[in-house]
This record gives sequence, C-alpha cells and structure tokens, in this order.
Amino acid sequence: MIHCDFVNVVLMRLPPLNAIRAFEAVCRHGSILKAAEELNVVRGAVRQQIDTLENHFGRKLFLRDGRRLVPTLQASAFAAAARAAFDILQRAASELEGAVPGRIRLGVPSAFAVWWLMPRAADMQASLGDTVDIVPMTTVEPLQMHPELDAVIMGGEYRPAAGITALRFMADEFGPVATPSLAATLSSDPAAMGALTKLISRSVPKLWDEWFAESGTPPVVFSRVQEFEDLLLALGAARSGLGMALAPRASIEDDLKRGHLLAPYGFISRPSGYSLCCRTPDVKRPAFAALCGWLLRCGTPA
Repeated sequence: MIHCDFVNVVLMRLPPLNAIRAFEAVCRHGSILKAAEELNVVRGAVRQQIDTLENHFGRKLFLRDGRRLVPTLQASAFAAAARAAFDILQRAASELEGAVPGRIRLGVPSAFAVWWLMPRAADMQASLGDTVDIVPMTTVEPLQMHPELDAVIMGGEYRPAAGITALRFMADEFGPVATPSLAATLSSDPAAMGALTKLISRSVPKLWDEWFAESGTPPVVFSRVQEFEDLLLALGAARSGLGMALAPRASIEDDLKRGHLLAPYGFISRPSGYSLCCRTPDVKRPAFAALCGWLLRCGTPA
C-alpha cells in the first residue's frame, strides 16, 4: 500500500501529457499557430496547454523574439527530453503491436539530394530495394526536431544529441563557384569576386563567412548580394550565371565534371563531412545497417 501511494505521488508530479505535447510542438515551430496546425486543434487549446504547463512549473517557459516564441534555456532542455521520450514511446508501441517499420523516411538537404543522392538513386534501389523514402529538407534540422523522420543526413559540424547515433560516411570540401564565363573575368586575387553578385542561401547563411575564415581569405565586399530560400536555388542561380555561390563540393561534383561550374579559388576541406543520424535503438535494424553500408561504399573516404 505504501508503494502504491508513493507511485501515485510521483505520477501526480508529472505534468499532463497533452500539455507536454503542445509545448514540444511550440518549441519546434516557434509558433502557437503552427503547433495548433500540426496537432489539429485551435490556437486557444494550445495556449491553454502552455498555461497549464507554466502553472505546473511555476515559471514562464517562452520568451518572445519578434513573432517567434523562443523557449528559455531550462524549457529547451525539457523539450529535448520530451521529444526523446515521445520517440521512445512511439517505437515501443510499434514493437508491442509487432509493426516495426521496414521502410526508412530519410531527411536529406535539398541540394545534396538533387546533386549527389539522386544520381545514385538507381544504385541505391538496386542495393537496398524499395526501402528508403527520400524527404528533401529546405532547412536542415537535427533529427530530434523531426519525429516524423527515421533518419537525416547532416553536413558540417554536428554533435548528436542523447539517443542519436551519427555515422560519418563522407568527407567534403566547399568553395566559391561560378560559370566558366564569369570565372574568366576574375584574377588570381579573391578580391576580384567583389565585382560579381554574391549568391546566398538563407538555409546556410554563414557559409560564406566560414569559407573566408577557414581559407584565410580577407572578406570580400560584393557589388551586389542576392538571397535565396535554400542552397538548391542559390546553386541553380550560379549555374545560370547570376553570380557566385559558395557550394559544398558534394552537391556540385557533376557540374564540375561537366564544366558547367568552376571553382577559381579552389576548395577548403571540411573534415566534419556528412553523417547519417538515426535514433540509437534503430541502428540494429537490418534496413539501417544496409543503408549505412551503401553510404559508406558510395561516399568519399576521409
């Protein structure tokens, strides 16, 4: 009887599950409206759940940054734990029902998907069968922010969160690229790029800054700057001769081989490369083992 009372006391301290679900959705979206759309409820219901959770903890969980709601440091940590817990529960329920999925929903950066993965799609299907659904990602985000996905491919410096395993399968390089006609107007001095239009992707806004810093090149002031929603569009603009884009080599290797794009100032090595990130319990699934093996075979050795 004492044991039961103890369990009841502990359970009473836990906040309501619906409130946690609403809170986690708001943290991911930064918006009550988008969270409500995902949960298929009205905004007022989400607001009420957030109020319930704030009353439970006796503190505010969000700060406002313009139109976006940003969780406090403590709230962000709680959201990450809640996200991991929901993932564990979802997979445990599937196993209990005997419905462990054989297919993998794989989130892939749009440019990487179009220019590296899709040219190898036939080989992937021949090796793995029809087991991988490729989901293009305009904005690349960690797996813990996407419970609807089974795995994501991440580039750059990525440190997996608790419960996430990352397999690095390919190194990469990055550098400024342009069409041969535009590249012909440049001298050996990178400052000459200033006469061209700088093409920027909002999905990786710091890519140019990283190249200047890592290559030891003084930052260049461009005559004009044009922004695009994602890297796929920025590189498409570069191929059309609109200006100069900063590109990961893996995303444009076919354009380089065909001479559609040139890298007049070369590439800088990015040893962090690309990694396949999945939830740690899924690593043992046969479908994931097969996908990991295929990526390691096709990727460039470090």
